[in-house]
Amino acid sequence: QEQLVESGGGLVQAGGSLRLSCAASGRTFSGYTMAWFRQAPGKERQFVAVITRTYVRPVYADSVQGRFTISRDNAKNTLYLQMNSLKPEDTAVYYCAATTIGSPNVHYTGPDQYNYWGQGTQVTVSS
Repeated sequence: QEQLVESGGGLVQAGGSLRLSCAASGRTFSGYTMAWFRQAPGKERQFVAVITRTYVRPVYADSVQGRFTISRDNAKNTLYLQMNSLKPEDTAVYYCAATTIGSPNVHYTGPDQYNYWGQGTQVTVSS
């Protein structure tokens, strides 16, 4: 079964750090664009960061630029999101996503452009 499974979420104080992981199984996603999104209660799913198969110039949402870093280990078929200087407004369920229908060299930022999703991991930042 092809799936993405996130881990690493939790409760952290403002200013703290967390590292999210997204392990892929059932197929390799190393040749595809992958991304992180997040969704807070009552809000739409929001783009966070995206990385292409070639790692060139990941793209970030303005709200996380300079604080979050997306990376991937293709040998482990795993995507990561290092989150530093966390703020209460970062509180959300974080989802990893992959697109096998789009170009592997394009930084897609819309959720409709992704056809594989994980189940999500909760990140809560206390003030």
